Order: sequence, then structure tokens, then C-alpha cells
Amino acid sequence: MKHILIHGLGQNKSSWKAVDYELKRKGIETTAPNLYSMLDHAEPDYIALFNKFSDYCNAFEGKLNLCGLSLGGILAIDYAKKFPDKVNAIILIGTPYKIPKFLFHLQSVVFHFMPKAAFEKIGCPKKKFITLVKSMAHLDIAENLEKIHCRSLILCGVKDNQNMESAKRLHKTIKGSSFSTVSNSSHEVNVDNPKELSNLIYDFWNVDL
Repeated sequence: MKHILIHGLGQNKSSWKAVDYELKRKGIETTAPNLYSMLDHAEPDYIALFNKFSDYCNAFEGKLNLCGLSLGGILAIDYAKKFPDKVNAIILIGTPYKIPKFLFHLQSVVFHFMPKAAFEKIGCPKKKFITLVKSMAHLDIAENLEKIHCRSLILCGVKDNQNMESAKRLHKTIKGSSFSTVSNSSHEVNVDNPKELSNLIYDFWNVDL
């Protein structure tokens, strides 16, 4: 079984470093792709990213365990919808039920005034990052959620007020899913409290080991 950790929009693969360390101590090997590098020779939009991500996942033999935060959670959801036979289980962290269009518009305005260095830090050029964000404004995340039948765990940081209601709605909509909060953490749970998060991930994935 391959275990894949998928970073959020303002993160990169290194955001999973502490979680990966804790999981390795427990005997679980993970891989964390860099989403932005997938767009090196493609249009910087969500559809292109999802296609590249799907190719990445489909290259592995057997079923997958996916764990995604925010953007990573959206990708995990869409992959589970399109390739249900490839997915054993998904973990969704701080993942929106619907795209908050006003907030996305406000963020896009803020991104325009941020220095290029801020984007270089996560490994994505400023223009490409802004284009990717804009392309996500009309995503229908909630569509066909009822078709997800793999084991599912919905997580949210206790301080992530922006996504708590979304987490509860995902839990309600995805049949048979489990729900839990992560203490001492806001949206970036993998950075704020990697030890507790790794324990939750391990307990959920350990069933299949």
C-alpha cells in the first residue's frame, strides 16, 4: 500500500517533514509530491494540476492511501471520485466543502501585493501561483461526494474556524466517514501539531498494515 501526503496551497512537500518523520518511527513509509513541480511544463490551472497528480498516483501499483491538506484534500477528493478502484482510504484536513469565492477573490488581491520572494520560498513563481488560485474559484467540490465509498477520515484543527463547518459537512456527506479535531492547531495542522496528526494518521492507516 502506498501512502501519499499532499500539501496545501501555500505549502510545499517539506511541510510534511515532521509528520513523515513521526510516521517512519511507527513503521509507515510515505511519499509527498511537490505539486508545483508538476506544473513546470503545463498550464498553471487546477485541471492541469489534477491531471498531473492523477498521472503521478496512477503510476503506483495497487491501491493508495491519500492524505491531503486544503488543496491536497481537494485533489484527494477528486481522485477518489474519478479513480475509486485505486483508493483504499482518504484523510482530508482543513478541506473546504465549497470554495469561498469572496475569500478567494480577496486572497488573489493580497497575493498581487506580496513580494515574489514569498512565492519563491514555497517553490512556485508568483504569476503561476495566482493563476492557479484563480482557476480554483469555480470548483464544485461537493459534487458527487456521496459516490465516495472508501474509508474516510475528516480532520480539522481546533483553531481553524474558517474550515470547521466544512469539515463537519464533509463528514455528514461522505458515507461512513469519521471526524476528529486536532488540538493546538489552526489550518496548517501538519506544521502546527505534527505529532498528534501523525498519531491520528497512523491509527487510521494501521488497520490496513
